[in-house]
Amino acid sequence: MTDTPLNIPAEKVPQHVAMIMDGNGRWALQRGLPRLAGHKAGTENLRRVIRATVEFGVKYLT
Repeated sequence: MTDTPLNIPAEKVPQHVAMIMDGNGRWALQRGLPRLAGHKAGTENLRRVIRATVEFGVKYLT
């Protein structure tokens, strides 16, 4: 097996990663932002996670 972009051995990369999208609205409200801003920020973070799972070779993302 080859190493990942951060030189993590491929056998150490999980095959399945689960995401629980919780708290984005609260995050925004605590910062005086509308809830929608929290959902937008959560979406951007999810996109980053999706790219990383592809880059690292994670087989399943739920």
